[in-house]
Amino acid sequence: MQLSKSEEELMNIVWKLKKAFMKDLLDAYPEPKPATTTVATLLKRMADKGFVAYNSIGRSREYYPLVKKKDYFSKHVNGLIKNFFNDSASQFASFFAQETNLSKEELEDLKKLIDNEIKKK
Repeated sequence: MQLSKSEEELMNIVWKLKKAFMKDLLDAYPEPKPATTTVATLLKRMADKGFVAYNSIGRSREYYPLVKKKDYFSKHVNGLIKNFFNDSASQFASFFAQETNLSKEELEDLKKLIDNEIKKK
């Protein structure tokens, strides 16, 4: 399951806050803030998709994530690699290194990360 852009924006807020009531979620949005009904609709869709759940506390709901940000992002990247780079991580890495205008320092940091992963294998 994937999130829409507006659901993803709200999910990022939920991940950041870890647990939040509707007021907390609305407060975390930049101006112009969405309507409460809009956020409620997004939360319902996200709950139906299995991304968030809530605890009822009185008449309020405290929302929390069911999916870890790292897991969601990992699936997203793997889908990107599969769909746009013929399931080739090296094609993706080549594209990423060449097309993102990384500085020499950033490329060196990336190389260190890769070298460390090679050592682990």
